[in-house]
Amino acid sequence: MTISSLVLGAGQEVGKSCVVVSINGKRIMFDCGMHMGHLDHRRYPDFSLISKSGDFDSALTCIIITHFHLDHIGALPYFTEVCGYNGPIYMTYPTKALAPLMLEDYRKVMVERRGEEEQFSSDHILECMKKVTVVDLKQTIYVDDALQIRAYYAGHVIGAAMFYAKVGDSTMVYTGDYNMTPDRHLGAAQIDRLQLDLVITESTYATTVRDSKHAREREFLKAVHKCVASGGKVLIPTLALGRAQELCMLLDDYWERMDIKVPIYFSAGLTIQANMYYKMLINWTNQKVKDTYASRNAFDFKNVCSFDRSIINAPGPCVLFATPGMLIGGFSLEVFKQWAPDELNLVTLPGYCPVETIGHSLMSGKPTKIVLDDKKQIDVRCQIHQLSFSAHTDSKGIMDLMKFLAPKHVILVHGEKPKMTSLKAKIESELNIQCFDPANNTTVTIPSTNYAVVDQSPTFVKSSTTPNFKFLLSPDKSHLVVSDLRVAEGILVSENNSKTKVVHQDELLAMVGENKHGIQFAYCCPVSIRNEESTKKMVDNCYWIRCLYSSLLSELPEENVRDCGENITVESVCVSVCMKEKCDYRIGISCSGAKILHFCCSWFMPDEIVATKVISVLKNLVIGFE
Repeated sequence: MTISSLVLGAGQEVGKSCVVVSINGKRIMFDCGMHMGHLDHRRYPDFSLISKSGDFDSALTCIIITHFHLDHIGALPYFTEVCGYNGPIYMTYPTKALAPLMLEDYRKVMVERRGEEEQFSSDHILECMKKVTVVDLKQTIYVDDALQIRAYYAGHVIGAAMFYAKVGDSTMVYTGDYNMTPDRHLGAAQIDRLQLDLVITESTYATTVRDSKHAREREFLKAVHKCVASGGKVLIPTLALGRAQELCMLLDDYWERMDIKVPIYFSAGLTIQANMYYKMLINWTNQKVKDTYASRNAFDFKNVCSFDRSIINAPGPCVLFATPGMLIGGFSLEVFKQWAPDELNLVTLPGYCPVETIGHSLMSGKPTKIVLDDKKQIDVRCQIHQLSFSAHTDSKGIMDLMKFLAPKHVILVHGEKPKMTSLKAKIESELNIQCFDPANNTTVTIPSTNYAVVDQSPTFVKSSTTPNFKFLLSPDKSHLVVSDLRVAEGILVSENNSKTKVVHQDELLAMVGENKHGIQFAYCCPVSIRNEESTKKMVDNCYWIRCLYSSLLSELPEENVRDCGENITVESVCVSVCMKEKCDYRIGISCSGAKILHFCCSWFMPDEIVATKVISVLKNLVIGFE
């Protein structure tokens, strides 16, 4: 069985997260986001790759949304109300409560203020949310008889969750965005130690290891304080939810301690409304916020007030949180146009900005001009400060989580290609986990675990548990070699109207009406040993098997070669060290004067192509150790 992951978004990029995972006949869409840097067909995932006919209800078992950021949920109303998906949708309660605020704010910015073509309406948002089923943390939800899902706390933003999915014996986790360190209002991600075939993880900061949280906070406060002390204005373009609350808590506390009288403003009513929800969702915050809730709600900001458009150019210093983030349009861009030409002012960008946004242009090196979509130019003389206040985990956090979960396979999404390539190599080399970094619209297929409860025949049990010693002279006749011939593997038999069971190979002969199980083809191949020192290893069959295994992997597909301890199998071909002085299948001896080891290659089905490849590797093999 396999797990197939079709990456429709966030493949080697940050934006429009969307991965469709197929597990044992079930198909789950994880996230349904939009790309904040595009306004053309690249804005949404290519949903036609899910179903050419447009019958998405039949094509998908369910949709799971990890959190309310637009690059994870921004395409959902379009997919449900315009494309016609009516199946189940799952998210946490805070995500369901706050997502409509984010979606409506984006719609207003793009349609009412920028005049873009409407992708979905306010009614579409409301109808979409009616389809949502809310899940609690660590609550196991049975989507149907076969598929079960479970949410785990992810940090990042309030309500964000990692999702575990299981179908039969196949298991996986989709992390969404997460943070492995706590901040001022949220705790660190928490998840059980699970047996997993696959983890699909974000990799936004794949190569970044951050300084301490306190150092980052001091840097931010110093930059803001210096600007307002000089009479400048500070613009913080941010999403209304998440970093806005974190930075407001930090500034409010600092203003209180330093007795600063400069006003701090929130733009629009959205963030005020969001703060109301945050106050209601105290149980999703960290322990410190919960503990102080009885005496003071951490989201009651004493020094923060609403902003009126009429005071954009009012004299004097101030700090303004303006939406949307990344300066993609709306009020934050309107203010930027007014404040950017003044060198006293400061624009501080708290987190990652995708390519093709104005925020990304500012972070990529201080430009002197910014050209807008309508070809108008903005003179940029203000100070630019990039904050490492992202709610995403860093490289160390990703590695820590992968080490803790120890999945069999990892798929990286939500990151920049060069950085993902570096992290992929690190995961494979340090954790020995196979890792993938697919591009958009590509599919990764991995094998999944399957277990079956079977009976064992008494003969097989006895042959595998009772010692059966055999004594042979070593190749140089200096000592005895002792081996235990207990059966290590049986044969799985499934008959009509009876339970599947494991039997001894001799029992199988009787079951199929045969008297003898003989080798059809065999070849005993001489292999030269590299040096005299290596003869000390002559009796260590497993050592030579490992040497052969490495050589076969360099010539044959890895999935076809299996190390069984005392032998290697390549499809129907079995290769083992030959300890016999005279072997019926031995053909000549080469390398006169050299130390020779023999491998016996046998197969029971006429698979000549595979056997020829294996024999070719054996003939060219020279082994030993340094």
